Amino acid sequence: MTGDTWLILGGSSSVARAFAFEVALQGADVLLAGRDTEDLARTAADLTIRTGREARALEFDATAYDTHAQFVETCRGMAERLDIFLAFGIMPSQEETDRDFGLAKAMVETNYLGAVSILDRLAPVMEAQGRGHVVVLGSVAGDRGRLRNYLYGSTKAALHTYLEGLRARLYRSGVQVLTIKPGVLDTAMTWGLPRLPFPATPEVFARATLAHVKRGREIAYVPGIWRLIMLVIRSIPERFFKRTDI
Repeated sequence: MTGDTWLILGGSSSVARAFAFEVALQGADVLLAGRDTEDLARTAADLTIRTGREARALEFDATAYDTHAQFVETCRGMAERLDIFLAFGIMPSQEETDRDFGLAKAMVETNYLGAVSILDRLAPVMEAQGRGHVVVLGSVAGDRGRLRNYLYGSTKAALHTYLEGLRARLYRSGVQVLTIKPGVLDTAMTWGLPRLPFPATPEVFARATLAHVKRGREIAYVPGIWRLIMLVIRSIPERFFKRTDI
């Protein structure tokens, strides 16, 4: 990956930082984008010291849609070629969004509309490059609507469908689009939730994701066991599934 520059959207998350570190170790430069530029600048400085690669911080707000076009132009001026890792998102509980439509609206605006807005503006850049990678953090929650998190899952399901179309579009330009579906990540987003099976640390997730990028995968589960778990869950007939509490 020497000579490449990865644009990390949602760069303050532990998953994004872990992925940024992995690609920097492989010889790539990094643009860390997010709202907390002071925190991102500290992370960028640490990455540069630890890996010897150039890492810089950029201000980016997923829901400030009107700023996305200029943001992309700024990125184009900072790198000859871009690869994309999109990791931003929010996950209030189903109970919270049931009580507060404002939270539900914010989740849709961030997880889905924010992703569509920035990816739509990056797509022509990737087409012009004629190569590169677009890696987007989806979720197993988007594979089937479940009682405990169906609103969050619906934002990811919509994103997965969008990425299928984007993949078909960018395939014609030699660009890989990878939908990465983690099961349970041991991060701040899942802190306080009941203990769930097969958790993955950000570091394990980052290494596995980069391996899937190198293999040219289009949809991947991390850890891989979640592909089998979701195959079983999706196979349950609706008349039985609606009675479950999962």
